[in-house]
Amino acid sequence: QVQLVESGGGLVQTGGSLRLSCAASGRTFSGHVMGWFRQTPGKEREFVARVVWSGSVTGYAHSVKDRFTISRDNAKNTVYLQMNSLKPEDTAVYYCATTRRVATTDPNDYENWGQGTQVTVSS
Repeated sequence: QVQLVESGGGLVQTGGSLRLSCAASGRTFSGHVMGWFRQTPGKEREFVARVVWSGSVTGYAHSVKDRFTISRDNAKNTVYLQMNSLKPEDTAVYYCATTRRVATTDPNDYENWGQGTQVTVSS
């Protein structure tokens, strides 16, 4: 079992930046794809970004492409989400999760979810 802990959320003004971290512990997540999702009250969990084990392949939701960057440091068992040019619509609880399926953005294909970290962007 892999345990994931997100951190780095907070309150930021429109146009600001935040860097989220997701630290993994327990069983190694070697070979896993790491993903970031977000959720607001009353809405489905939404895919944000994913990165394969090597870090060489990434994928983004259209709404965050060119503003967010996902990366991972396997030596530290940590995945990051650099969020720039934040907008009020980016306000959500952000979660990280793992999957062994390479090309999926479906949250049902992910497991080992963290507890989430709140990101609030004020207008």
